[in-house]
Amino acid sequence: MKEIVVISGKGGTGKTSVTASFAVLAAKNVVVADCDVDAADMHILLKPDYAFSEDFYSGEIAIIDQNACISCNKCKEVCRFNAIPIIDNKYTIDEISCEGCGYCARVCPTNAIKMEEDNVGKWHISETRLGNTLVHAKLGIGAENSGKLVAKVKNEAKRLAKETEKDFILIDGSPGIGCPVVSSLSGANFVVLVTEPTVSGKHDLERVYKLVKKFNIKAGCIINKYDLNTDVTDSIEKFLQDENIIHLANLPYNENFTKAMIEGKTIVEFENSEIKQILENSWNLIKNI
Repeated sequence: MKEIVVISGKGGTGKTSVTASFAVLAAKNVVVADCDVDAADMHILLKPDYAFSEDFYSGEIAIIDQNACISCNKCKEVCRFNAIPIIDNKYTIDEISCEGCGYCARVCPTNAIKMEEDNVGKWHISETRLGNTLVHAKLGIGAENSGKLVAKVKNEAKRLAKETEKDFILIDGSPGIGCPVVSSLSGANFVVLVTEPTVSGKHDLERVYKLVKKFNIKAGCIINKYDLNTDVTDSIEKFLQDENIIHLANLPYNENFTKAMIEGKTIVEFENSEIKQILENSWNLIKNI
């Protein structure tokens, strides 16, 4: 079983569209994991059935027992996050601002404040319209610990892939270089970098590859919309050559990417075109690697 992670240095490069196309091409021989938990959107294309859902708890949040509270103001004085507003003459907890440090509970003279596990989102196991399995999640609004939720999604995907003897785990990672990306990369066998020929696209590709190198993971790159700026494309190709990154493919600009998404399809299902053949060749190359 091999673990393939698709990431990008920035949002909007076509990362999820490419990952979903690979999920179509892999068919039932793959477990798909949407690890972009801060802005999950794989479900739009794969139409999961949400057969199993579970709350995800991580970190702590303060809870005030109003019957025990004597309004002494000590909790509000020590809270550095301004997470204890007074509403209708009652001390309350702003759930988005609370960092779960527990200092308020320590200073409360009547033990009116308790720290409880924080429900930061939900994770799901679904069967998709393609007949394969999707493990996915959604982080709550303003919630933290996305790296831990990514780890949960990945571990469940690994467990299911082993149980069902699948050859691949296909992971749609988060853009950028933050904690969710680090969690996505941990344990991966191959990384697909999706970029675009813009100055910011090249800069963020170089930045995210520095992270990939620290994990010592073999990588390939797909340049999406390569024909919009051939000068930057040439510069990206030189970077790939200098860093020994496998140049998987150049995808031309095609408005059918958007038209396919509007119909809830991937580009490889939408038309029998040059792009479909390029992505099929890319997937076969990745499997061979």
